[in-house]
Amino acid sequence: MKKVLFILTLLASFAASAQERLSDHVVLVSIDGFRPDFYMEEKWPAAYLKYMAENGAKAEGVRGVFPTVTYPSHTTLITGAKPARHGVFYNSPFEENGQTGAWYWFENQIKVPTLWDAVKAKGMKSASFIWPVSVDAPIDYNLPEFWYLEGGSDRIQPMRDKDVPDGFLEELELEVTGKLNQRTFNGDYMNREDRTGEMAAYVLEKYKPNLMTLHLIATDHFQHEGGRDGEKVAFALAAADRAIGKIWEAAERAGIADRTTIIVSGDHGFVDVHTRLAPNVWLQKEGLIGKEKDRGNWKAAFHTSGASAFLHLKDKNDQATLKKVRAAIEALPERTKKLFRIVEKEELNQVGADPNASFGIAPIPGVAMSSSATGNDVVSGGGGTHGYFPEFKQIETGFVAFGAGVQKGKTIHIMGLEDVAPLISELLQLDFEAPDGVLLPGILKQK
Repeated sequence: MKKVLFILTLLASFAASAQERLSDHVVLVSIDGFRPDFYMEEKWPAAYLKYMAENGAKAEGVRGVFPTVTYPSHTTLITGAKPARHGVFYNSPFEENGQTGAWYWFENQIKVPTLWDAVKAKGMKSASFIWPVSVDAPIDYNLPEFWYLEGGSDRIQPMRDKDVPDGFLEELELEVTGKLNQRTFNGDYMNREDRTGEMAAYVLEKYKPNLMTLHLIATDHFQHEGGRDGEKVAFALAAADRAIGKIWEAAERAGIADRTTIIVSGDHGFVDVHTRLAPNVWLQKEGLIGKEKDRGNWKAAFHTSGASAFLHLKDKNDQATLKKVRAAIEALPERTKKLFRIVEKEELNQVGADPNASFGIAPIPGVAMSSSATGNDVVSGGGGTHGYFPEFKQIETGFVAFGAGVQKGKTIHIMGLEDVAPLISELLQLDFEAPDGVLLPGILKQK
């Protein structure tokens, strides 16, 4: 009898918890290179996004982290923490003996709790597709973003090797996509977005996870290639919009649309490039870094990350080298110094950037960074990039929330990337505290 009463009490507790939640299923979609004008300007082909923005909540801009690049930003989305806390400072960690090409792939590189952790602790289910820094994360259905250094351009086998549960990708190929290969799942084409959307839709309909995270990349790829208004950017946005539509239709088919919330955000905006700056050339001329891949007998190196650079000293206490670097910068021609500003240690700390850097370089809009230590320090450039200090409009990303628990017609002027995680935690009633984010009032309905 006691056992029966315990089970009934437990079931009642779960039912009460579910009733308290504003949503049972949250889908967090990151569109890489997502810009507010994609859903606020008529010219862009994004019917689902615009409908959700009109009938839900939206932001006129989302302030990013520094650097405004993919991996630190996605980790902020999933933790509510800035890079200084969560530990993913760049796309690729700074390696003292030269960059090997490794990225921050593994979830154990994140130094604070994630929403995935909180979902698991609550006894709920999660799913994820192509999310950065998610290998070996506590996710029930996971296709992480990962590749082998010696594997060429193949992304399928590495993903297959790291899927969870084992054979998950095989199930998706059998039930949804057909056999994937470099032609049918390739970041150079829109078909990757279609298949990611179809896989996510299948999992939402069949397994009904409480939290799903997915990363769509084509908008980033084609803005790098052609700039903000490149000829394929509209096609890429339409593909991402179509993927979101497939997910929403899956919620309707599964009968869970009234208890589902879709949140669409991004990692950064985009800026057209006309110039590239190579600050390691300054160090090489001063004998502080070698031309070799391992940097030779180096004393100082700039770790570049899109349109930003961070000075690392081999000996963090080497004040003589630091003074030499500053003197080299001060001696640059005025025409070069006009292209950037120094972000001092205090300001890096204020924005939650890499605490190991002695200082950073933030170029003006239109100037990108090169890691090269040879050749000219200033060269012409093209295409588009990101990574800039988050202090101007074009580098801001977007935010749209729609569905269960979301106020209709709410517009936020500006929010931080770190403020997304608290919204998800509140929707699902997770035991989760965002270290740097806040729950912005007015986006969610009152319980």
